[in-house]
Amino acid sequence: MNYRPVLNNIPPVVKNLIIINVLFFVADNIFALKGIRLSSYLGLYFPFSENFRLHQIFTHMFMHGSLMHIFFNMFALYMFGRVLESVWGSKRFLIYFLITGIGAALLHSFVNFLEYQSLAGKMSPETIDYVKTEGPRLWNEGKNFSDTLTGKLNMLLNIPTVGASGAVFGLLLAFGMLFPNTQLMLLFPPIPIKAKYFVMGYGAIELYLGFSHPGSNVAHFAHLGGMLFGYIMIKYWNKNSNKFY
Repeated sequence: MNYRPVLNNIPPVVKNLIIINVLFFVADNIFALKGIRLSSYLGLYFPFSENFRLHQIFTHMFMHGSLMHIFFNMFALYMFGRVLESVWGSKRFLIYFLITGIGAALLHSFVNFLEYQSLAGKMSPETIDYVKTEGPRLWNEGKNFSDTLTGKLNMLLNIPTVGASGAVFGLLLAFGMLFPNTQLMLLFPPIPIKAKYFVMGYGAIELYLGFSHPGSNVAHFAHLGGMLFGYIMIKYWNKNSNKFY
């Protein structure tokens, strides 16, 4: 009986994306033992933060905050990505993945900008400057301002966003559009559901959570950004090519 390694059955882009993400995750944890956090350099900071760098719009999607975080993202990349890459081809799939990941970062940053404007409108310029000056030091010491407004502003400026979730949600949307009637099996509860309903339901939940739980540890609008940019790309491809479906 011939044995074929599992990785040989994965399309090249999906396989390499999984490998790159795992390598970055391992490196992040190794460097953390030496007091160096790669997420501080590669995670996505709010553009008004002193830690923001332009490359973070791209690199944030290869960083993850926990083992469960990277596991579920890579599992979804494997489940949906290998099907999409087989249909689209490697080049189009990679373009789609990267654009939806960057789109997720852009929408997330825009929503954070609106939150920043709301918080800054309730503070004096001196207070804002004080938060920008003293906030990073407090945050690095594991502390924060006791005042609610200044504390929220400090978190907005000093917590990086990491993960491939935006791009993964883009893949989920694409799968639902290409294979709308494919039956998916939910884990909780264990019932079958068509892909199109699963995508619409998930999108509605993310939209609700984005508005009802602002400032949470989950970047709901990044997820929605991946779906939005994915939808725009798919519609554009459909209009300019007869090879999408």
